Amino acid sequence: MSSQLLTYIFVGLSFATYIAIAIWSRASSTNEFYVAGKGVNPIANGMATAADWMSAASFISMAGLISFLGKDGAVYLMGWTGGYVLLALLLAPYLRKFGQYTVPDFIGTRYYSKTARLVAVLCLIFISFTYVAGQMRGVGIVFSRFLEVEIQVGVIIGMIVVFFYAVLGGMKGITYTQVAQYCVMIFAYLVPAIFISILITGNPIPQLGFGDTLVNSSTYLLDKLDQLSIDLGFSAYTENTKSNIDIFCITAALMFGTAGLPHVIVRFFTVPRVSDARKSAGYALVFIAFLYTTAPAVAAFSRVNFIESIQEKSYLDSPDWFKNWENIGLIAWQDKNDDGLINYSAGKPFEGSRPIFSDEFGSQGQREIKNLPTLDNSNEVYIDRDIMVLANPEIAKLPAWLWL
Repeated sequence: MSSQLLTYIFVGLSFATYIAIAIWSRASSTNEFYVAGKGVNPIANGMATAADWMSAASFISMAGLISFLGKDGAVYLMGWTGGYVLLALLLAPYLRKFGQYTVPDFIGTRYYSKTARLVAVLCLIFISFTYVAGQMRGVGIVFSRFLEVEIQVGVIIGMIVVFFYAVLGGMKGITYTQVAQYCVMIFAYLVPAIFISILITGNPIPQLGFGDTLVNSSTYLLDKLDQLSIDLGFSAYTENTKSNIDIFCITAALMFGTAGLPHVIVRFFTVPRVSDARKSAGYALVFIAFLYTTAPAVAAFSRVNFIESIQEKSYLDSPDWFKNWENIGLIAWQDKNDDGLINYSAGKPFEGSRPIFSDEFGSQGQREIKNLPTLDNSNEVYIDRDIMVLANPEIAKLPAWLWL
């Protein structure tokens, strides 16, 4: 059975499961449609909240950012985690107790001001559109690679599926669908991380393997990553390059922005009591921690594997994963010195931040890039950070069922 057929089977079964759950738990009243009848168990609500929080930004982008930013990427861990704690402890339970469903409703009622409510609505729309744009791009990247379609088509497919079970099941259907989503996502994230941790460090716990020595070596993983980064012209992986005020401002912005996400706040209205809302917040934090504590390890593993699998290799002999992602434009190679070897280092490979492809293929068989090369550095490789988590099992040569 081909890997592409396996992909279609896995994706089809996942969608069928989500839609079946939405039909089984579809809303039969207005109360069930908007707040799931306020009858969701705190543990199930915690899993659904975690699935809400562990969206494409957390599942795909966070480890990708840390992989390229190193220690500086920790601001995203701190910001998003802090945002959830802020929401769960200081905001959501009190909104529930106050009797309002959204932050704008709370602000308008608390301060007796329609103007304040309007300002809160505009802020919420801005935050929501920014958030949704990132999620939809993540959906597009997943579908573009595994269903072999354009990113735009992948976005449309994802929107149709979500629209179907959201409209059919309402909040009740979404809640139980997200419980299933959490199980699928955490399995898909942890299992490859465990296998790769064993391959690289011999430690089956990624969170510990992240700080362990390499297999058959006394060198620590992070020490090797520091040296690789320095050799390629980057800052050491474990070195901070941002100032303290920069770290503080980014973390604060992420905390306050994510604390206002409406689709997470409404989760605390789907349980019977305010005390249950607090319990579900605690359960969600535990469920979220499985992914958030694993992300730095996944980032480090993927960075080491990525560098070692392509550096100074002939493009004609480049691994299959490289050409698979190149076909959809999320990796690109620009041979600046005409030696046929892939050279990855600090700097942009061409003018602009992204490759502009033509429909033609070059002499080496790669997609032709229309951008002019940037000749002030030796880097020949463009890579989209968002693919690091998805490509990691492929790069590590894990069995197909682990990365489909």
